[in-house]
Amino acid sequence: MIRLVALLLVALQWPQFRGPEGNGVAAGGGLPLEWSESRNVRWKTAIHGRAWSSPVILGSQVWVSTATPDGRRLSAVALDKRSGRIVHDLTLFDVPNPQYAHPFNSYASPTPVIEDGRVYVTFGSPGTAAIDTATGKVLWTRRDLECNHFRGAGSSPILFRDLLVMHFDGSDVQYVVALDKRTGRTVWKTPRSIDFQDLTREGRPQADGDFRKAFATPQIVVADGRPVLISLGSKAAYGYDPMTGRELWRIEERAQFSASTRPVAGNGLVFFPTGFNTGQIFAVRPATGEIVWKSARGAPNKPSLLLVGDLLFMVNDGGIATCLDARTGAEVWHARLPDNYSASPVAAGGRVYFFSEDGTATVIDAAREFRILARNTLDEGFMASPAIDGRALFLRTRTHLSRIEAPAD
Repeated sequence: MIRLVALLLVALQWPQFRGPEGNGVAAGGGLPLEWSESRNVRWKTAIHGRAWSSPVILGSQVWVSTATPDGRRLSAVALDKRSGRIVHDLTLFDVPNPQYAHPFNSYASPTPVIEDGRVYVTFGSPGTAAIDTATGKVLWTRRDLECNHFRGAGSSPILFRDLLVMHFDGSDVQYVVALDKRTGRTVWKTPRSIDFQDLTREGRPQADGDFRKAFATPQIVVADGRPVLISLGSKAAYGYDPMTGRELWRIEERAQFSASTRPVAGNGLVFFPTGFNTGQIFAVRPATGEIVWKSARGAPNKPSLLLVGDLLFMVNDGGIATCLDARTGAEVWHARLPDNYSASPVAAGGRVYFFSEDGTATVIDAAREFRILARNTLDEGFMASPAIDGRALFLRTRTHLSRIEAPAD
């Protein structure tokens, strides 16, 4: 019974990047429609450092990762969900000589993943740790999984059965790895199979790593009765057997690079933007990698897609919101939203919520007609994607984590 309750909590709360199914959709409704710095804020807690990772929620705890702006100290912070009080503030790694991170990125951009009793936090090459959520004790660490992130890390880990799965797509090497979540031991490690075809005359990789790196978070999809790991790299999308790391299929898209989103799945298909430069959305059969349709309408580089029923909602980096018919790729509508966007949208209760870098949150109907329901603002702006728990939004700005919730009737 205890295990069943834990599984139900994971299904209803927000245990990973983009929620229980990794798609940005929350069950139920009751989220606030309107808020501000002085309205519907249950609590607001300052988080030290600079980080774009999203909060994860399970039971009574909210966890975030953070880092000093120079990347020399990497930490994890746990808050009490009800009060916003900090219950654990753990320095996980000291890094004497951090890799370069682009000023637009942070040194703590990957989102943790949490399950009953444990949270797993990675910063990419600097280190990965498993933590006991009750005591704050570090259970294991790995610091030998490395790549040159070139602009900083961004891919978040996911859990599948007893595996912790992570991407390491750098300018020098690119691979996917699965660790035993109990011990941190490597179960499998699969190099990307793409031939980048951009070597020097001496046979060495070109110095410019932008066309090799990626920041995407993987997704598990069940297709024809078997799980498939959908994984976006640079210049290609892949399907892998998540238990062994064996490549099942590959779709090359040589013009694209730096894929940064998490795929979404539904209606027998998986949907994803191809990455920077090409500006396309693909709809693919997850069992075979067959491309069912492509669309160049409104493809984002950084914010992930949102699938609600048979509609795909998205906002690109420059603020163009688009709705596509998920069955055909045909455009349903497009509209301009304020400012620029890095955070991924969320949906609940028939609404879609978009969060901009200047702090504006636009709420619309999840429908075939574009209709704005509300616009709200928090100071400091949004780089991190939101989390949802019941009737509450957990919003991380550049400096704070806030619980946004309307009073109970």
